[in-house]
Amino acid sequence: MNIDQLTFENLPVEEAARLVESGGPLVGVFPINGTRRWYLLKVMDGQFDADGDSYLHVMEQQHIAMYRLFFDHGVHTLLTPIFGADLLERGDDYIQMAVHGISRLVTEPHFLQFYEDYQVRVRFYGDCRRNLANTPYAYLIEQFEQIAEKTRSHDRNRLFFGMFANDPSEQIAEYSVRYYQEHRCAPDRRTLVQMYYGEYVDPVSFFIGFDRLSAFDMPLLATGNEDLYFTVSPSLDLTARQLRQILYDHLFTRKTPEPDYETLSPDDLAWMQSFYAANHERTLGLGELMGGIWYPIPEEAWPSDTTPNPGEHR
Repeated sequence: MNIDQLTFENLPVEEAARLVESGGPLVGVFPINGTRRWYLLKVMDGQFDADGDSYLHVMEQQHIAMYRLFFDHGVHTLLTPIFGADLLERGDDYIQMAVHGISRLVTEPHFLQFYEDYQVRVRFYGDCRRNLANTPYAYLIEQFEQIAEKTRSHDRNRLFFGMFANDPSEQIAEYSVRYYQEHRCAPDRRTLVQMYYGEYVDPVSFFIGFDRLSAFDMPLLATGNEDLYFTVSPSLDLTARQLRQILYDHLFTRKTPEPDYETLSPDDLAWMQSFYAANHERTLGLGELMGGIWYPIPEEAWPSDTTPNPGEHR
């Protein structure tokens, strides 16, 4: 279907979702990062009262709003890494708060109601058992199993929470050995995906990150064909319009076949030359520290005589 970006951005949600779904099932990865600075700035702006609107309560409501945003737009499988081994370095107070918040994902009524209303099948992936066993937080393992069983019959959306998913090597090795012992043959990729995630998941379609340009915590599903996007503002600032811009780029702009360079018109070649000249020695991913926080340097420059046209499907 040929549709320009501005039209897509202004479609009713149901129509946009149907268009997204018509291209086949999508698997999105959306780690929600920058939450503490996001909350601090919202309190500073007066949008929340730090005494009455607790950090955890606000985070829970905002996380649910983000999950709804993706599901409403036809992205029915979402991976969201929530805890990595690097966070263990933030100290006991942070870990206890984080673990308490993770537990609430599977016990709090508003989460459970959301899973029911949206028919969300919930699973946790990553090396949780190895990292949580024999710790004060081992009870989480049973809670993860309980929510997976409780939502097993939900069949509209899927939400995978990632924990300790940065290095799956030992976990996958164990699965492979176990499978070989039971079947006397090595598992194929599909089988390993099912063992790791609890069910089969297609390769990742797109990843939306924040802050430093790095993609992570999608073991066995990253093929090199996933599209990578990075927001400049914290993840919770993602808007419906912004998500539609990403979806449009993923579904249409990046899927347009590259032309034969020898058939490009003189005007197109001149524009290409101007673009690369304007961006000579510019590099995506560079940043600078301000107040100890890394910020991306805006690097891209368009030729002075042209501007990008968001309404054009080039």
